[in-house]
Amino acid sequence: METGSPHDAGTADVPGTPTPATADLPATDADAEPGAGTKPDAGTEPVWHALPPGLLTMRRLLLVVWLGLLTLATALVPGLLAGPAWGAFAVLPLALLLWGWVMLERNWRSWRYAERADDLLISRGVLWHEETVVPYGRMQLVEVASGPVERHFGLASVQLHTAAAATDATIPGLDPDEAERLRDRLTELGEARSAGL
Repeated sequence: METGSPHDAGTADVPGTPTPATADLPATDADAEPGAGTKPDAGTEPVWHALPPGLLTMRRLLLVVWLGLLTLATALVPGLLAGPAWGAFAVLPLALLLWGWVMLERNWRSWRYAERADDLLISRGVLWHEETVVPYGRMQLVEVASGPVERHFGLASVQLHTAAAATDATIPGLDPDEAERLRDRLTELGEARSAGL
């Protein structure tokens, strides 16, 4: 004697029809259409990577230090030499500091990079948007650089040197591990593409 609802009858023999036991399970690669779940084509949108927030923190700290000192000097020197009214000029560097605080974040958000099959894309700029395409086969040198301030914040930059100086590029403020991974991968791809020419 069979049990179950009348809606279950006949569905077990139909290919592609989920049985009640597997109806709630996610589809596997074997169930997918041919070509689904494979690597994206070269024509698909690239996967963009943003810069870490440590770069924004470092730049804002440098802005506060330099413009804070300038604000203090602009308030004290004219105020002591020419009178307190002249100390109002300190408003100018203070306004510049506030404007720079906002613009640094906009600039940081505009930086991104994407690794594609044949080249590296670097996009940046708020008012003047610039996108650089660096073909792997034209790369001659990829180096990781980190100054004392960058090292303090745990950051490093990747500098790309190519056969044409116009396509040289830099990706600033990366995590050191990501910078080294990117350097190694770009060097490997550059050697492979150069050997294939």
